Amino acid sequence: MTESHDLGPIGDRVLFEDEQIRVWEMVLEPGERSPMHHHEHDYIVVVEGDHVTVEPLEAGAKSAPVTPGHSVFLRKGGTEAAANSGAVRYRDVQIELLDS
Repeated sequence: MTESHDLGPIGDRVLFEDEQIRVWEMVLEPGERSPMHHHEHDYIVVVEGDHVTVEPLEAGAKSAPVTPGHSVFLRKGGTEAAANSGAVRYRDVQIELLDS
């Protein structure tokens, strides 16, 4: 992770946390963008909406359609922002695996 960037949290609020997991929620209205953030733990993300763009610090943006209820396992280490590039509200729940 680079220290030269101001980084925000990976979500809007923590829904649950114990010794093993931390559950975040992020909501983005159409056209809204999250702060740049860094993933320090492996995590599972469950999404709803219609389209999202991930803007990694290291490379170009990647845009993808969203399938509501779809989940993806992702490895720690990424520094990125998310942008709602769709026409409806985007929401995700990120489950950080704290022992990873």
